[in-house]
Amino acid sequence: MSLYDKASLIMTPSGVKSAKIYSKKPFNTNGDFTFDRNSTVATRVNKDGLIENVAIDIPRLNYPFVNGVVQDDPSLLLEPVKTNLVQYSEDFSNVYWTKNLATIISNNVISPDGTLNASKLVSGNDGQNSRIEFFPTVSDNTIYTSSLFVQKGDLDFMSLNLRGKNGVTKVAYFDIENGTVSSTINSPDNAKIENYGNGWFRVSISVNVASGVESVRAQFVLASADGSVDTSNGSFNSIYGAQLEQGSYPTSYIPTSGSTETRAAETANGAGTSADFNDSEGVLYAEIAYPTQTTSSNLRIAISDTTANNRVLIQNINHTANKLQFYVIVGTSTVSTDVSVVSSDITLFNKIAFKYKTNDFSVWINGVKVLTDTSGITFPSGTLTELAFDGGDGVYDWYGNTKEIAAFKEALTDSELESLTSWDSFNDMATGQLYSIK
Repeated sequence: MSLYDKASLIMTPSGVKSAKIYSKKPFNTNGDFTFDRNSTVATRVNKDGLIENVAIDIPRLNYPFVNGVVQDDPSLLLEPVKTNLVQYSEDFSNVYWTKNLATIISNNVISPDGTLNASKLVSGNDGQNSRIEFFPTVSDNTIYTSSLFVQKGDLDFMSLNLRGKNGVTKVAYFDIENGTVSSTINSPDNAKIENYGNGWFRVSISVNVASGVESVRAQFVLASADGSVDTSNGSFNSIYGAQLEQGSYPTSYIPTSGSTETRAAETANGAGTSADFNDSEGVLYAEIAYPTQTTSSNLRIAISDTTANNRVLIQNINHTANKLQFYVIVGTSTVSTDVSVVSSDITLFNKIAFKYKTNDFSVWINGVKVLTDTSGITFPSGTLTELAFDGGDGVYDWYGNTKEIAAFKEALTDSELESLTSWDSFNDMATGQLYSIK
């Protein structure tokens, strides 16, 4: 029997409709996920590598970039509620944006959405610190992330500055020729650069704005070298899609035009019935990429009885870089363990399998057994009823990109778990003629 045959529930992002994510197994509708993103559209990267809008309550099949190359297969993108505090995210010519020794040439460059709506930010007056800026209203002692899409023009560098309420400006310099964070000043909480292809990079800086009497100021600054603002006259880089949001990392782009805009939180749950899970033994498998190494809350995927009392779950660990945690909870009894993902990065796609069986627990990541545990614990009969992108009790929703998620009703062998977490997908298993797909 193949691994595909042994799986009781498989979801690889492909078929979706309003409020629904279809699973490949089981062959009835019981394995489908109920999806919600009420009241708002959202953006994704489509198969052509372009940013586009997705309608209300339609799950996002996202084609993320890896090293500037759009992926062939989609992933399911789930994100929390976020508000873009920039009111004119693409219209940099608007008076909302303060120009300092700089001018804007609007609608002059093809943007990451494939249309002629990106702008040139041009230095002027042989001055220093050619920049545009705005002054958002933010909360004390809160982390915010400022981001911008940038394409190299005459200059190889760009800097993002974010001044907190205490008057301290934190800075990140980005090398947009080579796609790297080149340096930082005053220790921002995070600085990141992402390659969106066609010469476009999304650069971001995350800062705790502290408290004080100073106005918060977000700046996008032309730079001629690492640590050096541009002092020329007429040099430019192209810009698009400014965003400022609460949180320690940038989420998908939220366009605005004249006001702030909010993208609603997304949930995906309700997959399976008691017939699709085994209370005595099984495997929870996921190929996932977390949005960040550290977050302010734990992000969870679980098989459960829809309460906190009985569940098998995978989560990242609150405020701990690159570490995952695996739980089996039965009433007041718990088996739990921490795993540092030393060979990879949890923000990249990792293939994770968590086997549970009384006195026999193990974790496999990318073809390697990273954990064994012989603790004894058993679920009551008829307990496990649902697979969800949350903690099993509707708390701590999981956010990020998912390529595959599956459940098995038996504890697979080490050889099977190695294969499961080594192959690119169930389809590749079939292509390799080791397994067949029905």
